[in-house]
Amino acid sequence: MKLYAALYGMIWVVLLEMLLSMSPFGRPWTTYLHIGLGVLLIALAYSNYVALRASTVPGRVKRVASATLGLCILMAPLGVLIFFNVGTGWAILFGISVGSVIYLFHVVNAFAIITQAAAAAIAFDMWEEKEFLAETLPGEVPPAPSPSGVRPSPTPVK
Repeated sequence: MKLYAALYGMIWVVLLEMLLSMSPFGRPWTTYLHIGLGVLLIALAYSNYVALRASTVPGRVKRVASATLGLCILMAPLGVLIFFNVGTGWAILFGISVGSVIYLFHVVNAFAIITQAAAAAIAFDMWEEKEFLAETLPGEVPPAPSPSGVRPSPTPVK
């Protein structure tokens, strides 16, 4: 699989994970699918990080991929704690339990992962296409390059 496809694929897996966990009438199989997709995410994050590390992509993209891998690994113990209902009976303040805080960290982490994965994918794609080399004028929004390589002339925005 091409690296850009794996990077963008990770975003879609995270999105599927989030949609799956928001199911109002979750069935037992959804929990196990969620766990399976979580394991897949760790594998994708690791694979993407290793591939980016072996490339000549700028360091920032490598650091973002490293952070994404770290966040994915952090999700596993949080998920295990949620699965076994750890802390649901321990109230902290105003009826908020330790389990609720663990769940909140799990959800916030999911948003961080999808954000970081998207940042790495877009940055890698732009670097690979050498898009950082071409500057545009203020107010100009050039059209996307066509597959044939012939670009239509840009129309200035007034």
